[in-house]
Amino acid sequence: MADVRVTYDAEADAAYLYFTDPRINVRVARMYPCDPVQVEGMINLDFDETSHLVGIEILSARSKLPAYLLETAEQIGRDGDPG
Repeated sequence: MADVRVTYDAEADAAYLYFTDPRINVRVARMYPCDPVQVEGMINLDFDETSHLVGIEILSARSKLPAYLLETAEQIGRDGDPG
């Protein structure tokens, strides 16, 4: 089973799920916001220039993701630095 990197900013209540090889620097070429009314929140899908899904941003993550996932996620601050 593949590992997926998950980061979480508790202050912003925002999580990010990465679907890329951590050894490769991938640039997000476009973002597709899901309809916040239909998903009851803000979820953004990020794609690279070849239309591969590279990550998912979840705002109001505590209401969307299981607690164990947020507890085990890499904790980051608002400036993007771990810790």
